[in-house]
Amino acid sequence: MVIGFLKNLWQHDSVKFITRTVLYFLVFVILLYLYGYSGMSGGTFIYNEF
Repeated sequence: MVIGFLKNLWQHDSVKFITRTVLYFLVFVILLYLYGYSGMSGGTFIYNEF
C-alpha cells in the first residue's frame, strides 16, 4: 500500500523536480565540504609550475 502510494506520488512532475533538486543540492554541499576538508585549497595551482 505504501509502495503504491509512493509510485503514484513519483508520477507527478513537481515531485520529481523537487526531489531531484534536493538530491543534487545535497551532493553539491557534500562535495564542497569534502573539498574544503581535504585541504586542497592550500596547495599550489598546477599551472603555476610551468
